[in-house]
Amino acid sequence: MSESNNEDKLELNKIRKAFKDRDWNEIKSSDSWAIFKIMSEFVEGFEKLSKIGPCVSVFGSARVKQDHPYYKMAEEVAAKLVRHGYGVITGGGPGIMEAGNKGAKSENGKSVGLNIVLPFEQFNNIYIDPDKLITFDYFFVRKVMFIKYAQGFVVMPGGFGTMDELFEALTLIQTHKIGRFPIVLVGKKFWSGLIDWIKDTLIEAENNVSPEDLELFTVVDTPTEAVKVIDNFYSQFMLSPNF
Repeated sequence: MSESNNEDKLELNKIRKAFKDRDWNEIKSSDSWAIFKIMSEFVEGFEKLSKIGPCVSVFGSARVKQDHPYYKMAEEVAAKLVRHGYGVITGGGPGIMEAGNKGAKSENGKSVGLNIVLPFEQFNNIYIDPDKLITFDYFFVRKVMFIKYAQGFVVMPGGFGTMDELFEALTLIQTHKIGRFPIVLVGKKFWSGLIDWIKDTLIEAENNVSPEDLELFTVVDTPTEAVKVIDNFYSQFMLSPNF
């Protein structure tokens, strides 16, 4: 059987399982054990990350190869962040995530990897500090860790997962659930279409967000500019990464 047929079969089984009737004992048993697993992931995350110090989360595509300009930019961003006193948090996998951990490691900085168990694409990279690698089953627990322990966010070009992480941070800042930490989008050409859509559709046509929400993020083109945005943000409060 081909790989494609196997994937189709797995998806069909998942859909069928969602419609399958379960008795109360099955529901109670399954959901109760899921709660314990979720709790264990939160506990491990809190314990390992509570003392890592000031860090910046770097988001981006898992599919970018080592010779791609975005990989090199992410590596440079991470190295500069470490030189400026920050540690680096990534999703722990390949692509931009690997580049972020590699850049942090090259400067002997804190290199954190929040890995996720997936059927394809994801495996932890070799540049994560061994005591700062955590592997999650649940995306929502992992996202809490990205947000809770970061003092800023650098978002490189990426796919659905990157967009999910970006809009999670934007939503929490917009709704005042977390502080107004700096969010930096790297790559003006990549992000221009999304920003135009936010302006033209979400703001002007539909009034779904406010014009001032555009101030929640900054778009830059170089690693130097990205790190400068974060440094400038904290200099307003006379804070350094040693806070």
